[in-house]
Amino acid sequence: MSSSGTRTDLGRALCIITGASRGFGRVVARHMSELLKPGSALVLAARSGDELRAAAAEVTGAAAGGGGLLVLCVPVDLSHSDGVTELLAAVKTSYTDDMDHVLLVNNAGSLGDISRYMTSFTNMAEVDSYLSFNVSSSLCLTASVLEAFPRRPGLRRTVVNVTSLCALKPHCSWVLYCTGKAAREMMFRVLAEEEPDVRVLSYSPGPLDTDMFMLARSRTADPDLRKSLSDMFAQGQVLTCDESCTKMMKVLLEDQYVSGSHVDIYEV
Repeated sequence: MSSSGTRTDLGRALCIITGASRGFGRVVARHMSELLKPGSALVLAARSGDELRAAAAEVTGAAAGGGGLLVLCVPVDLSHSDGVTELLAAVKTSYTDDMDHVLLVNNAGSLGDISRYMTSFTNMAEVDSYLSFNVSSSLCLTASVLEAFPRRPGLRRTVVNVTSLCALKPHCSWVLYCTGKAAREMMFRVLAEEEPDVRVLSYSPGPLDTDMFMLARSRTADPDLRKSLSDMFAQGQVLTCDESCTKMMKVLLEDQYVSGSHVDIYEV
């Protein structure tokens, strides 16, 4: 730790990041690799194997000390239970008894169909599929990781939920996304109550210059929201993933947040 009490690294850690092949998750992987002590492991999960391997190459180059970091790519589809099981098996192989921190970043997620309004979602299978990937997999993976690495003296456990303003505020034609984010946020609030030794953070990274934001400003059905997003982009109000990730790392290192709370980038 620094003289001010703020940590300067994440320890000798096992870090698991979902949705790590692109966008915010890929940048989180790179930033975390710079804060891990030698002997750490970084498990990167996403659907695309090729993009994951490219992300792993970036991470290896950025790792603190130039080495001593195991980077494992796990191409999985977390919308199915087999994907969660496969990821957990890989995670277990990456852990060593001398690690002092297990850190899970639940970043994987999707917008869903934002080209329609709520009253058009009459197909239960479509909704179930969305919730399976965006809510159920996050719950089951988090539970499985915490079960695999139970509380013990000297082991820190941290769970990060990448959330959104949409967890708190309704957005027209974004019913799936808002519902998923709200459900996940409550899920992690419950976790914080049940497991007081686990540090739980719901971090809202703000509007980011990613493929998801491009999709949002081009496909959103609601004209007012679509115009608002387009204006935000045109006026340079969209953040880079690096800007936002730097703030998230600051929150994690300072470790002053209330466990289970929603922390927005503009509050950091």
